[in-house]
Amino acid sequence: MTMYKMMASQIIREIEAGQLSEGSRLPSLRQLAKQQAVSMSTAVSCYQELESQGWIHARPQAGYYVSPRRHKYHTPEWAQFVSQVSQVRQTSVALPVHNGPLGISTTYLDETVRHALEQSFRRASKRLGRRLSQYPHPQGDLSLRHALSAHFAKIGLHIKPDELVITSGCMPAIKSAVEACTQVGDAIAISSPCFSGILDLLGQMGRQIVEIPSLDEGIDLEQLEQHLQQGSVKAGIFCTSHMNPQGITMSARQKQKLAALANHYQVPMIEDDVYLELSYGEHTPLPAKYYDQGGYILWCGSISKSLSPSYRLGWCLPGRFSKNYVDQHTASFFGVSLPIQLAVADFIESGHYAKQLKHRRSRLLNLRQAYLSFLSARLPDKVKMSNPQGGMVLWLQVPDLNVTQFMALLEEYQIDIRLGQQFSTLSLYNDCLRINIGFELTPEVEQELNLLVEAIRQSSGVGDDV
Repeated sequence: MTMYKMMASQIIREIEAGQLSEGSRLPSLRQLAKQQAVSMSTAVSCYQELESQGWIHARPQAGYYVSPRRHKYHTPEWAQFVSQVSQVRQTSVALPVHNGPLGISTTYLDETVRHALEQSFRRASKRLGRRLSQYPHPQGDLSLRHALSAHFAKIGLHIKPDELVITSGCMPAIKSAVEACTQVGDAIAISSPCFSGILDLLGQMGRQIVEIPSLDEGIDLEQLEQHLQQGSVKAGIFCTSHMNPQGITMSARQKQKLAALANHYQVPMIEDDVYLELSYGEHTPLPAKYYDQGGYILWCGSISKSLSPSYRLGWCLPGRFSKNYVDQHTASFFGVSLPIQLAVADFIESGHYAKQLKHRRSRLLNLRQAYLSFLSARLPDKVKMSNPQGGMVLWLQVPDLNVTQFMALLEEYQIDIRLGQQFSTLSLYNDCLRINIGFELTPEVEQELNLLVEAIRQSSGVGDDV
């Protein structure tokens, strides 16, 4: 066993024995390295190992702390199956007509961030001048592409500004990527479960799908490779960090392997990285694109989750598919709003974007702990909940859930959540549901959660044991 894993195992034993209590502060990385007489890289690896397993979490500029005790709840089990090509069927589950805090994956802007954004818009407006009478550049304004390039270079991802394409959000970026490297009727590999928006998009575009089972460290890459060997898939679409809905983040080993498979079989992989910067730890995970040697990964992202969905601003790094991508993207597209591009570029360059990211991560970490504590105290022990290390959703698994009865109760109580069956074409997740955890536990949110708990109790076989 490597040194950092031995250190991690010792800390786990101390947590389980109660020697390190929930919420207690751990030594800093420098202190840990000195105490154990190891290098800083070994100390970093130790804490990263504990973070990945959910034992500890980092608070920006505050250090590392022991997470809520794991024995309070169990994590969901991932369905294992033999993946095959299938059609995207339109789900019979209608979205709720009422919007509630537990439904759409989102959070809010605080007043400090809003004020800083207003200042960026004012500065951008002054710089527009005569450009107000011009269409924006279809590939995106160079100032924003430079700002994004400098921003991501700080995590080790080096992007050439002239290779980036600015889009009106992450989904349009993914749509253009699908158009650039596949045709109608082609099969595309996706994770199972998969964000419902991806399923809807592929169905509308006439693509078939191959659902790849989820694992604790990502997806079943062996099954993916089998399909690549057989030539049964022409591309893949995978959220690699803080997946929606299941909350998994692919390990670095998995991301490296995904990039290697794409390059070896020369099959494009579209990486949906909209949650990349919402890691609860101090370190943003590197995307699979980082390991891409031949340009077979089309890396897509946006500020919809990291800043605001209302600006409709995203990007794609299309790699070797750049020409096809730009052709598809610009065929009927006149560019993203220039004032918004300039304002977001200013917001990034001024340092406000990085600053608010730290605050957002810290807040989401606290919210995850608050939601898990609230639900684990009220739900029966048999209900399983995910323990995400980033993002803003929880995935719940309820044994013997009567979906029909459950849906009727949701409608009666007017609760807005997302059912598991909306994230797959397979009947594997009828006992699952996804909730947003992006809002504070106000009396309104607590009331919805209590109603959700009541609906679960009435429509499942979990009983009253707590």
